[in-house]
Amino acid sequence: MGWEGLKRPGADRGLRKAARGAFLLALLLLCSPLLSCAALPQRAYAPQSASSVCLPDFPDKDGWYGGDGAYSIRLDDRRVLWLFGDTFVSDQEGRTDRVGMKVVLGTTLAVSTCTPDGQFQIRYYLKKRRGQFVSSFGEEEWLWPQDPFLVGRTLYVPLVSVRADPQGQGPFKFAVSGHKIARINDFAPSDPNRWSAEYVDLTPGIPDGIKAFATTSVVYEDQVYFYPLYSASRDGVTLLGNILARIPVSRLADPARAIEYLTKDGKWEKELDHAKVKVVLGAAVSELSVRYHPGDGRWIAVYLSLANNGARMLYQTADAPEGPWTEPRVLIGSIPEVDPASLRYDRNNFCYAGKEHPEFARGRHLVVTYVCNSYEDPENSASFIRKNLYLYRPVVDNLSY
Repeated sequence: MGWEGLKRPGADRGLRKAARGAFLLALLLLCSPLLSCAALPQRAYAPQSASSVCLPDFPDKDGWYGGDGAYSIRLDDRRVLWLFGDTFVSDQEGRTDRVGMKVVLGTTLAVSTCTPDGQFQIRYYLKKRRGQFVSSFGEEEWLWPQDPFLVGRTLYVPLVSVRADPQGQGPFKFAVSGHKIARINDFAPSDPNRWSAEYVDLTPGIPDGIKAFATTSVVYEDQVYFYPLYSASRDGVTLLGNILARIPVSRLADPARAIEYLTKDGKWEKELDHAKVKVVLGAAVSELSVRYHPGDGRWIAVYLSLANNGARMLYQTADAPEGPWTEPRVLIGSIPEVDPASLRYDRNNFCYAGKEHPEFARGRHLVVTYVCNSYEDPENSASFIRKNLYLYRPVVDNLSY
């Protein structure tokens, strides 16, 4: 996104363009043509007002000035861990724009708590090496976070390894080069930068066609379920959607050889057969949430539709992780950042990464986030994303359903 140290042509330019948003291949497949509208005047980010129910908020502080993705997981009865993708960073406090600001390519972390009177508090734990901001995972790799999960007292963070691809199609010159899981056995220290991670390589077990494996993660009974984004054509048949995979909890030490995929006839097979694999969700997204709601006795999938640049947030329900899932229903009928009638709109905006955060829900409500980005070249200091801090950060909504 115009970051310093990436000034060489070719692959480096591809790397810069790739950092505009996590897993945008699916977006490129489904987006409609951009609308046209005059650019909005410059605006800074305005944080939400305090909430008595501890709703998340993402103010600029601790060097953090906006990040991608926003996966969350409850670590204990007090702390919630947040994981962001590529992140704007600066040592300068009180910035009102991102002009000249650096970007961490990879993953950054934050930890939030709720005060006794229901106030949300968050601290970003940006990592530094030799005085420079760096990714929390993978010092020599570009690793994007996916949906973390807990098994017992061990934290697992799935990651996607990304590389520059200057020959790639479309404006986002990147390619997925591998899949890993970071295993953290001790997350007791308050500072995540003090955690020690062991990396397990999933790549040998991930077949072609899977663009993002752990789009969401679910620990259920003795399995961990994932909903990979799958896009492939074989023998004239094209499949695009989210399939279902699982790994036994007992095999997480060596997961690549233990992955199974759900077939159309309800069986689980270790080989992904294009003719037999079942698309369980037609969302075709690289980020979503699937969570169990005990009060309803059902599973709820939440995601942002990629049609019309991410114009609606949808949800589906099921009695089991395998489905069958209901038809999509609307949670948010109009996303302001891509609605021409909204003051938050710009013709280059697009939105994605919709998901639920049940750690903060009360009653029959869903606390959700999404992220919006821009097709403009972020290397241009006058670009919308550089001038407007409200873009490229999680947007929070508390919705009844």
